[in-house]
Amino acid sequence: MTSTETVADRYRRLADILTRRIDAVPSEKWDTPSTCEGWTVRDVVQHIVDTEKGALEPVGLSIADGPSAGDDPVAAWVHTRDAMQEILDDPSRANREYEGHFGKTDLASSIGSFYSLDLIVHAWDIAHSVGVEDSIAGEDLDFVEAFIAQMGDNIRMDGVCGPAVDVPESADRQTKVLGQLGRDVR
Repeated sequence: MTSTETVADRYRRLADILTRRIDAVPSEKWDTPSTCEGWTVRDVVQHIVDTEKGALEPVGLSIADGPSAGDDPVAAWVHTRDAMQEILDDPSRANREYEGHFGKTDLASSIGSFYSLDLIVHAWDIAHSVGVEDSIAGEDLDFVEAFIAQMGDNIRMDGVCGPAVDVPESADRQTKVLGQLGRDVR
């Protein structure tokens, strides 16, 4: 996130990247195994939808039910994305506070950190799994590296990331970052 990029702007930008990755999935590849062990590409989209909805619960907000990823993953994501963006564009809702895992926080801070990581990494998971453009922008790799450093061992908590994957020293930056998050780019 640049110094002038708000959380709402960051979400809009990252959600746009994810939308492009989702839109690029060929219809016959939704049930392809993803880079997330035990999940199909469709399951990754359902996970994103579910976690975004879950992020709102601690602050008493919700997203109305919409299409399911099981039926229409593109529509499920678009419905969730648009509803979350509307919330983030409204400071009275985005700044609602709650007691998080690491102490008091607010919705915008959570979306601007952990849930931004989710958008970046799952956009890669989806794209890489179906063989479409999967590069991660340098500024987003900066963010992911900083987030990993900030989280320390907590990045390995259940439901966050699996064990790191060894990558060659000669690997590119994106491969090294993804390896830290348990992604094998082969």
